[in-house]
Amino acid sequence: MSPSLDPVERNQNKPPIGIRFLEWVKKRRLSYGTHQAIVLIVTFLAYASYHAARKTTSIVKSTLDPSEVGLKFVPWRITYSNEPVERKRFSWKLGEGWAPFDASDGTALLGELDLAFLAIYAIGMFFSGHLGDRMNLRIFLTIGMVGTGIFTSLFGVGFWANVHNFYYYLIVQMLAGLFQSTGWPSVVAVVGNWFGKRKRGLIMGIWNAHTSVGNISGSLIAAAMLSYGWGWSFVVPGLVIAFAGLLVFLLLPVSPEAVGANKDEDELDSPDKAGEGVTEPLLASDPDVKQEAVGFIEAWKIPGVAPFALCLFFSKLVAYTFLYWLPFYISQTAIDGKYLSDGTCGNLSTFFDVGGVVGGILAGHISDRLDARAITAASFMYCAIPALFFYRSYGHLSLGLNIALMFITGMFVNGPYALITTAVSADLGTHSSLKGNSRALATVTAIIDGTGSVGAAIGPLLTGYISSKSWSAVFTMLMAAALVAGLLLTRLIVAEVAAKIAESRSQGSTSIAPAAALDV
Repeated sequence: MSPSLDPVERNQNKPPIGIRFLEWVKKRRLSYGTHQAIVLIVTFLAYASYHAARKTTSIVKSTLDPSEVGLKFVPWRITYSNEPVERKRFSWKLGEGWAPFDASDGTALLGELDLAFLAIYAIGMFFSGHLGDRMNLRIFLTIGMVGTGIFTSLFGVGFWANVHNFYYYLIVQMLAGLFQSTGWPSVVAVVGNWFGKRKRGLIMGIWNAHTSVGNISGSLIAAAMLSYGWGWSFVVPGLVIAFAGLLVFLLLPVSPEAVGANKDEDELDSPDKAGEGVTEPLLASDPDVKQEAVGFIEAWKIPGVAPFALCLFFSKLVAYTFLYWLPFYISQTAIDGKYLSDGTCGNLSTFFDVGGVVGGILAGHISDRLDARAITAASFMYCAIPALFFYRSYGHLSLGLNIALMFITGMFVNGPYALITTAVSADLGTHSSLKGNSRALATVTAIIDGTGSVGAAIGPLLTGYISSKSWSAVFTMLMAAALVAGLLLTRLIVAEVAAKIAESRSQGSTSIAPAAALDV
C-alpha cells in the first residue's frame, strides 16, 4: 500500500473548476494534449499580464517627470522645495508632470521606485520558489496575480486621489514587487510538469514570448491611456492581470496527476506517434513515493546553477535597464533632429521587445540544435556588445535606423535572458542529482531568476544616476555587463566544447572500424 499523500499533494491532485466544467460539457475527459494546450495558453497569458503590469512605470516616467534637468544624488527622501501643491485632480494636463517627480531630483526618485520594486521582487523570488514547491501552485499564482492587480491599480489611484507623497508610491511599488515575485517560479514549474526534454529550448523559446508580448501590450495600453490621465495607465493593466488571475484559478491544471491525465491513454501521445518526447514530463516521478521539497542550499549546489544564475544577474541588468528606461531615453534623444511625444516613445520602444521575441526563439532553437546552452547564451551576450554600441552611436540618425538597431539589440539582449530563465532552468531543475524529484523545479527556477532580479534592480537604479553624466556612460555600463555575463559561462563553454570534441572522436572511431574491416 502506498504512503498517504501530504496535504499539499492532496490539494494539488484535484481538477480546477473550469476543467471539470469543460469535461461536463464535452461529456468525456479531456485528452493529455488538450491539457497541455490549456497549460501553455493559460501560463502564457498569466505571465504576459505580469509583464504588462510591470511595464507601465517605464511608459509613465516621462509624463511624471517631463523635464530634462540633470539628476542629483539624493537619499531615500522627498523634497517639496516649499512649493504649494495646488493641482486639482481633474485639472492635470499631459506634459505638466506630477509632484514630487517633476522636481530637479524627480528622475532620481523614479529610479528609487524601480529599485524598491525590483529589490523586493528579487528577495520575494527566493521565498516564492520555496513556497511554490510546498503549496498548490494554482492558488499561489492566483493570489500573486490578484495582489499584483490591486497594488498596480493603487499606484494609479494616486492620480485621482491627488497624492503627492513619495512614500505612498514607494510602499505601493514594494508591495507590487512582492506579489509579482510569485509569477515566474510558478509558471515554469507548471509547464515543467507537463512538457518533456525533446525540443525544450524551442518550445520554451516560443512560450517565453509572453515576456515580450506582455511588455508590448503593457506599453501600448499605458501609452494609449496617458491622454485620459496617467492613472489609467496603471489601473487598466491592474484589472487585466486580476482577470487573468481568475482564469488561472478556473482553468490551470498544475500537473497531470492533478487532473488524472495519462499520456498512455491519449492516442496522440502513444509511442507510435512522432513527438512522444514532447509529452514526457520534465520530472517523471513515482506517484506512490512521497517527495520532499529540495532545500535552498541543496539547490544552489546543483552543477551549473551558480554560473547561470550569476550570468543572469548581468543579463537582466542589461534587459531591465531597457525595460524601465528605454522610453525615457528615446524621449530625451533627438531622432533625426526631432523629439518624440511620450506616447510615441512608448510605442516605439516595443520594437525592442519584438526583437526579444525573435531572439528568444532563435536562442532556444540554436541551443537545441547544438545541444549547447552555455555556448548559445554566451554568444548572444557577446553579440549584444556591438549591438549596444551601434544603437547608442547611430540610433539618432533616423527613425528607421533607430528601429532596426533597437530590434537587433533586443534580439541579442533578450535571447540569453529568455534561454536561461526557461530551458536552462528546466535543465537544471531536472538534474540527475535531484533523482527525479518533481518538487524542486520552482526552487531552482527561483534561485536563478531571483539572482538575476538582483541585477535587474541594480541596473535601473544606476541608470537613474549615471544618465545625469551622459547616456554614453550608461551604455558603457551595459556593454561591460554583457561582457561579464558571457565570461561567467567560460567554464561551462569549455566543458561543452570538450564534450563535443569527445563525441566527434567517438563517432569518427566507430566509422573507421567498419571501413578497416572492408579493407581486410
